[in-house]
Amino acid sequence: MTNKEIVEVVYNAVDDKKGININVLDVSKISSIADYFVIAGGNNPNQVQAMADNVQEKMHKLEINPKHIEGFRGASWILMDYGDIVVHIFNEDDREFYDLERIWKDADIVEM
Repeated sequence: MTNKEIVEVVYNAVDDKKGININVLDVSKISSIADYFVIAGGNNPNQVQAMADNVQEKMHKLEINPKHIEGFRGASWILMDYGDIVVHIFNEDDREFYDLERIWKDADIVEM
């Protein structure tokens, strides 16, 4: 499975839980951190956790395990590191504050 296909699985997992304003950034040309960032927002901690749970479940079915997960307890910003794909799930206030899309504005936006 290609990274692009995996990103599609992640995108759909977040979308299934009604993620807000889901963006996929191709950061491969400007960073060695990852190839893709998937960034999404949620209305409350329960929704943020549900999105993260769904991503983790779908990735586990593909036998892809995260290298690291942060923020699950507070559920205001959950970061899921799958190596070439990093998933950022925010509550909307924190998403506005950190504004990753602005920080990574040189990345290519991937249409899903």
